[in-house]
Amino acid sequence: MVVPRQAASSTGVTPKPAAKRRRSGSRLYAIDGIRLIAALMVAVHHFAGTARVEAPGNLIWDRPVNEIMPTVSRVAAYGWIGVEIFFVISGFVICMSCWGRTPWQFFVSRVIRLYPAYWFAVVFTSAFLMFVPGVWERLRGREILFNLTMLQSGSGVPNVDGVYWTLWSELRFYLLFLIVVFTGLTYRKVVLFCCVWGAVAMLAPAAHFPLLTMIADPDGAWYFIAGLALYLMHRFGQDLLLWGILAMSWLMGQAELGRRVDFEHVSSWRGSVLIFTAFLLLMVAVSLGLTDRIRWKWLVTAGSMTYPLYLMHYAVGTTLINRLKDTMDARLLLAVVIVGFMALSWLVHRFVERPLARMLKNALNWSFEALRNDPAKAA
Repeated sequence: MVVPRQAASSTGVTPKPAAKRRRSGSRLYAIDGIRLIAALMVAVHHFAGTARVEAPGNLIWDRPVNEIMPTVSRVAAYGWIGVEIFFVISGFVICMSCWGRTPWQFFVSRVIRLYPAYWFAVVFTSAFLMFVPGVWERLRGREILFNLTMLQSGSGVPNVDGVYWTLWSELRFYLLFLIVVFTGLTYRKVVLFCCVWGAVAMLAPAAHFPLLTMIADPDGAWYFIAGLALYLMHRFGQDLLLWGILAMSWLMGQAELGRRVDFEHVSSWRGSVLIFTAFLLLMVAVSLGLTDRIRWKWLVTAGSMTYPLYLMHYAVGTTLINRLKDTMDARLLLAVVIVGFMALSWLVHRFVERPLARMLKNALNWSFEALRNDPAKAA
């Protein structure tokens, strides 16, 4: 049933029904669970879904993994879709978390969310590859230091870990969405942002406009847009316009999935679209409140582990597998490595990410408060 859009108030902010107001203020535990599934999909893909070539090209197992564990390999081949799932969730969560916040609050929230675990991951991965060489090439010191900015992908500097490429898409999304946050978030402005960003993402590559293409990020734009539309559906109720944006995101997304399939060479387009469609339908269920009864507390912990897990698993995990592949059954080794990284991710979240985020938040809040209250600094 289509929920009618209520009239906008004099402030330009669209009011919402009381039921929607209660639901948009509560934690969505299902999203934490989906995050964990997406992170595990990516990890399993990197460990068992990509290594299908003979040595020396296969740096992980030294022989095609589909010969070692064929069933696991067939399933893991589709795990790369976890990245696209992350992008959709990011669009949803960013819109939800910054609604009603000021631009500086949005900035602070992104810094404390992204950087503490990332800094640890850069140092941890670089140190590990220094002491366990032979699988991945260790970067030079100045390149490792530049990675601490998280801007290396936009500056032509190699990533310490290959999975960091997705952070460049995330950063561009945050910078673009910050424009809307500056103007004050409303239903109308977010919809307009989705339409304008989608149009630019389509037209910039065709116009051979490299700078605009880089900013618009056509490879990731439609996944973030899908997440934004899903959050509007959650907050304000469904309508034909939001369903249209979501349908366009699905259509554009399946084309990008096809390009990824051609790049990965391990999965099929039909299977990829089927998995992605199932995920979008699950997110629709979350948006419409069909998963509100899921309130398992452990999902909060699971969700908090996903970012450190994603950042740390690839270079270190594949190196560990390469070193230990002859010491135990391949399936057992895969399980041990994944469980080990999950435990490490919890430790990083508990003893690195949370304390450092708290200190950064206090320091940044103090800095912005001083800037706002000191006329000389403001000038």
